Amino acid sequence: MTETVHKPASRFRIGTVLIIVLIVPIALMIRAFDLHVTNKDFLKGQGDARSIRELPVAAHRGMIVDRHGEPLAVSTPVDSICADPRRFEVTPTQLANLAKSLELKPQQISKLVNDKKKAKKSFVYLKRRIIPSQAKKVTALKIPGISVRREYRRYYPTGEVTAHIIGFTDVDDKGQEGIELGYQQWLKGEKGRQLVMTDNLGRVVNYIDLIKQPRAGNDLVLSLDRRLQYLTYRELKRAVFKHKAKSGSAVILDVQTGEVLAMVNQPSFNPNNRSSLRGYRYRNRVVTDTFEPGSTVKPFTVVAALESGKFAASSIVNTSPGYMKVSGSIIKDIKNYGRISLSKVISKSSNVGASKLALAIKPNDLVKLHRRVGFEDLTQSGLSGEVEGSINQPRIWRDIERATLSYGYGLSVTTLQLARAYSVLASGGKLKPVTIELQSSPVEGEQIISEKYARQVRTMLKAVVSEGGTGTKANVPGYHVAGKTGTVKKVGKNGYTDNKYISTFVGMAPADDPRLVMAITIHEPRGEHYYGGEVAAPVFSQVMAGALRLLDIAPDVLPENQGTFALLGGMK
Repeated sequence: MTETVHKPASRFRIGTVLIIVLIVPIALMIRAFDLHVTNKDFLKGQGDARSIRELPVAAHRGMIVDRHGEPLAVSTPVDSICADPRRFEVTPTQLANLAKSLELKPQQISKLVNDKKKAKKSFVYLKRRIIPSQAKKVTALKIPGISVRREYRRYYPTGEVTAHIIGFTDVDDKGQEGIELGYQQWLKGEKGRQLVMTDNLGRVVNYIDLIKQPRAGNDLVLSLDRRLQYLTYRELKRAVFKHKAKSGSAVILDVQTGEVLAMVNQPSFNPNNRSSLRGYRYRNRVVTDTFEPGSTVKPFTVVAALESGKFAASSIVNTSPGYMKVSGSIIKDIKNYGRISLSKVISKSSNVGASKLALAIKPNDLVKLHRRVGFEDLTQSGLSGEVEGSINQPRIWRDIERATLSYGYGLSVTTLQLARAYSVLASGGKLKPVTIELQSSPVEGEQIISEKYARQVRTMLKAVVSEGGTGTKANVPGYHVAGKTGTVKKVGKNGYTDNKYISTFVGMAPADDPRLVMAITIHEPRGEHYYGGEVAAPVFSQVMAGALRLLDIAPDVLPENQGTFALLGGMK
């Protein structure tokens, strides 16, 4: 009885097992066929969507170098730490370790990752531009959703010495100031794209394909000479500190090519660390700040007088009794110079003499000359932020306006415009474009002043640095130099101030065949001295002495004349 009851049950169980054994392999085969044949493309796409990424390939920015190939701005590889908000999973301990590695607070990281606006993005930056060793510490934590991206950071080897002219880039490597901004399109690189495979933590495990080749930025060769830049920066900084001045600017131009060989400002800043600096320190004062040039324009007043035909280089001007009344105002000199030559009008910096020249010629003659030498125009140097000068030209000229224009009031120029104007005298009357890019050969320029008049005025400027002139401290041992001092009162809220000055000196060397022109402007010296001959002229002497030697420009003062040269103040 027992045997007949259990046999059917046993057979049922055996049958069930056999059916299962047969069905399962068939089901697996059907599923395998479905996965590998029917839905292969769909499933592969789903897998790829979770493991294959298209990532940017960084491209470095072009290098900026000086005329000798010395680096002024270079791009160095750095790493940036990113997080994928959709995959970011972290324990409190891991979050604390991540924050410590990135030198951030845990709350900062949580805020970045949990930002609703960024939640749908595939990545957010946690920290950019860190050194590779720091990035390795982060990847060693093996936190899901954390990845490393290679970028480039701009580095400036010369620091504050070239800060104003080179400028800097932002965190995205875009130019913000100076050359970096002005030549952005030339310097910038073009990122590439690549396909990569990532693991479950978001780390790249395989590089699949390069979709787009990155293109590096173009290198830029400047006309700057790093040696002259250092020299000019050192001497300007020393003068600003010595005279407790508010600021200072200086520029050196190559007479033959119009190239900028040096351009510096004080105060400066370190472009490699700008975290605590304010924007007003960034501007390149040589091209952005205008001022009334004062007596430095008197040589051009003499040129205008010569061009009028009413005066010759040998003409005499009567400045007695040392002052004159013009339109109800008094114009005066430091002392009564009496009857003086045009040369002494410049060397003694006679306001009365310059005024009489201006009043003897047509009202517009001086303005037209100022325009020809570029006082109202941009120099087209390629430097960002450059501004135009301005010349006061009323509808009806009063004598006082003609007179003050003759000695540098009533017009505004930049330091670079002033240097370019003097390069016209230095080059025999030719106006050449100013450039910051290296030139392969001399530039012809446009003849805007008679070579004869340019040479005559240049000879007069030599007397400024000779005994009895206002600029004896600009002398350079072994060389004849020519130049002009200037001292002007600054304009305040209620007109011209009595205790704030701008001290200037513009000169050239060697005087008989000039190769270099240099302009120095120092704002608000607060020490014992404030005249251009005391404050700015010594900067010219120190810089030009070194520059002529570095450029191997032969001395033009013969050895037998050295004793006489010293007596004239050349060895001061």
